[in-house]
Amino acid sequence: MTVAVVTGAGSGLGRVIARAMLDDGYQVALAGRRASALAETAGESGALVVPADVADPDSVTALFDQVTAAWGRVDVLVNNAGVFGPAGLPDEIPVDAWQSCVDTNLTGAFLCARAAFGVMRRQDPRGGRIINNGSISAHSPRPGSIAYTATKHAMTGLTKSLSLDGRPFGIACGQIDIGNAATDLTAGIATGARQADGSVRPEPTFDASHVADAVRYMAGLPLEANVQFLSVTATTMPFIGRG
Repeated sequence: MTVAVVTGAGSGLGRVIARAMLDDGYQVALAGRRASALAETAGESGALVVPADVADPDSVTALFDQVTAAWGRVDVLVNNAGVFGPAGLPDEIPVDAWQSCVDTNLTGAFLCARAAFGVMRRQDPRGGRIINNGSISAHSPRPGSIAYTATKHAMTGLTKSLSLDGRPFGIACGQIDIGNAATDLTAGIATGARQADGSVRPEPTFDASHVADAVRYMAGLPLEANVQFLSVTATTMPFIGRG
């Protein structure tokens, strides 16, 4: 039995990833804020539905308590939950909107990784894998995205530290950086996205199932091997040479 926790599993990439892992035979815990959306992801699969707010330490603790109560271990955490956050020039961003983005994207990822790490290093057999959703914005910003971009750059540091600190315990950590996967949340990109020169132009997208395939590959490796960083994008999106 291999146990996976997928955050942000109620929609978008989280839903696609979770369903792919269920198809592969994982026992999957679906975490997200909306119970009804998680239930829709689960369908008749038998997945464990756990409404949770990743920005709330007590909620995260309860999530992992439910997973270990059900299955006794955690083998894979897919740290996928995130928000785009406020858009605008730096002096136009309300501090509370900045903080909310940081709380979900960065602190939430840390809290889930912290909980998973604690289970993984104490379980028998010991070890596990954490896969962080970094985004192309972990490398290069879009205009007016300072909060989102800062959290995704920070995710790279989180990934590196988890990878280093996990070595003695058989815990691997890698990051997948995704650009323009087609979901309901990114539908606007296909019709028009603001570019570095101020223009608004449609950008190409690609099927989100390819993201799930990449996560399945990362998750399926033996613990002596790790994909540290992987980027998957629409081939002709303006990322290489952005700006």
